[in-house]
Amino acid sequence: MAGSCFGKYFTVTTWGESHGKALGAVIDGCPAGLSLCEADIQTYLDRRKPGANRFSTPRKEADAVQILSGIFEGRTTGTPISLLIPNTSQRSSDYSEIASYYRPGHADYTYDAKYGFRDYRGGGRSSGRETAGRVAAGAIASKVLKELGIELCAYTKTIGPVGADLSHFDKDTIRETPTAMPDRIASEAAEHYLSECMARKDSAGGIIECRITGVPAGIGEPVFDKLDARLAAAVMSIGAIKAVEIGDGISVSASTGSKNNDSFYADETGIHKSTNHAGGILGGISDGDTILLRAHVKPTPSIFQEQETVDTNGENRSVQIKGRHDPVIVPRAVVVVECMAALALLDLVMANTTARMDRLAAFYRDLL
Repeated sequence: MAGSCFGKYFTVTTWGESHGKALGAVIDGCPAGLSLCEADIQTYLDRRKPGANRFSTPRKEADAVQILSGIFEGRTTGTPISLLIPNTSQRSSDYSEIASYYRPGHADYTYDAKYGFRDYRGGGRSSGRETAGRVAAGAIASKVLKELGIELCAYTKTIGPVGADLSHFDKDTIRETPTAMPDRIASEAAEHYLSECMARKDSAGGIIECRITGVPAGIGEPVFDKLDARLAAAVMSIGAIKAVEIGDGISVSASTGSKNNDSFYADETGIHKSTNHAGGILGGISDGDTILLRAHVKPTPSIFQEQETVDTNGENRSVQIKGRHDPVIVPRAVVVVECMAALALLDLVMANTTARMDRLAAFYRDLL
């Protein structure tokens, strides 16, 4: 399988299946000297692990990460960092029936079409559980970025028809509510909506928003490695994401230039914008403002209603899916979006070290 590696300078390769022995990631390109321990990564994994509340799959996984290489005396050595996350709660028998048919909304048919073979246990490599390796790697990228003064904050903006009121934004609430919303009142309404979906044996989608602060102007590589292009590619690589927006996003198609343009002004601290319709990125390069990204998440495809499909012999049939599934993907995907954005951004921050001769020369002068 090609396509399991991400990045050019901070490179991540994820591996493993939903019901295999373990999942993990190998990171190459992490700078030496970063203070790092398993607890730094575990904090992020705990945000996506299953079984946390009644709106996530009842599958119980500790998602306890083990660092196998690349660390000595609590600091990175500059060599590849290998991460292992054992699977401890597989119930593969729940999925034995689906070997004979294609689940609506899943990658069963396309994997068969591509490889002529698939791991049907929970979706194998196409399972949302694959994101554990991404999150583990993204936790390290986020820590590197934080050392540079760059911070990412992702949260649930909407679930179904219920949207968070960002005038009530409370960062602590993101970690405290089962919806990962920054608005406790909206979270309660979303929980009620999800309860109704579950009663109908249905699922819900939603929108995740990510704010990135502290990014200086000048990050991003024209033409094909624009910052917004790389962020979009990183987030769209998450299985459940069907659309990505930067700044005003799709609403710009109904706007005008006089409204959409962000005016500049200068003061004693530098050059700034009076608005941020562009979402912190102009011409594919960061402009120093807050980077604003939104990811649209589809409803969980595994629902307990009867659905129509086709079996592997090409015969029409009806199915009723069994197993352990999330009624909504959005809350657990919040940290996945945050981590993929961190991986894309850090890679371009590293690429930027070769952008200007004066800075490259200054770096080498410091070594002399």
